[in-house]
Formats: sequence, C-alpha cells, structure tokens
Amino acid sequence: MKEFMIETSARHVHVTQETLEVLFGAGFTLTVKKMLSQPGQFASEQKVKVVGPRGELACSILGPVRKDNQVELSFTDARTVGVIPPIRESGDIKGSAACKLVGPCGEVELKEGVIVAKRHIHMTPVDAAEFGVKDKDIVSVKVVNNTGRNVTFHDTVVRVSDTYALAMHIDTDEANAGALSGAVTGVIVK
Repeated sequence: MKEFMIETSARHVHVTQETLEVLFGAGFTLTVKKMLSQPGQFASEQKVKVVGPRGELACSILGPVRKDNQVELSFTDARTVGVIPPIRESGDIKGSAACKLVGPCGEVELKEGVIVAKRHIHMTPVDAAEFGVKDKDIVSVKVVNNTGRNVTFHDTVVRVSDTYALAMHIDTDEANAGALSGAVTGVIVK
C-alpha cells in the first residue's frame, strides 16, 4: 500500500484582503514565514487574536488572502474561546460559528466562519487514480507509525485537484489522541 504524509494543522486564520487591511492597516500584505506542503500556501509572520465569549487565542494567518474569512480551530481551542463550531470542509462556512478577530490596527466581527476542519487528504488526479478514489470519497486512514496508540481515522474526505500535493491534514486534537508527532505516514484502508 502506498503511504502518504499526515500533517497536523494547528489553529489558524484565513482572511480577505479587506479584513487584513482593517486588522493591519491600509495596503498591508502578508509576510511569508514558512511555505506549507500545499503549493502556494504559506504560514505568515502575522498573528491575530481570535476572541470568543469566554476567551481569546493567538492564531497565525495563512496566506495567500482568500475570498472569505475562515477560522480553523480544534474543539479544545473552541472550548477555550467559548464557541461551538461545526465540523466542515474548508470553505464551507455558511451558518458556522462567530468570533471577533483583533489585530494591531483594528478588529473585525465575523458573523460566521469558525469551523473545525474535517480531516482530509489532498490528492492530485494522478494520486487519486493510484489510490482508486475520487473527489469527495470518504475513506479510512490507518496511521503507519506505531506510537503506542494505534489509530485509524475514519470519515476522512478525499479532496482532488491538480493544484494539490499529496498529504493528509488532521487537527491538533486528532494528533494528540494518537500521540502523533514528527514524520507521520498513513495508508488508506477500505
């Protein structure tokens, strides 16, 4: 079976250019801190506060800017700030939880946009053909690296695009449940 990388995606924020300028000032652009595994995606040097009814957390902004604002938290993070987000695929924010974003120059109230990202595997069409899956298929993924907590992630959505690189994304709660850290790989089990 072909293995692929499983990456832990920590809490982060995606913002529009308009929101970025409210938070950091007119004409502001994100500064690349580190390129991510998905082509063209990066962690920026910029952070914002995500504020809910019970508390706040500092979150990195991922770039480039997007057409919609989105906050991706784990359930542990969500409890810390006092919001109840749905589990959704990235981009599916309609009717999701609300919060406030606070930057050095201003703040933005989001009426929706807070989600817990559904675990997923990014694949190219060539990868999907090799694995015998298609876009939006739901699969199970067994973690290959034995950490003393054998884990199989069920209900994992396959996302296929020629702009993706092969990698699975889980949140910090999922990684902690499996005691996963460092280089982690998995295989699809049907």
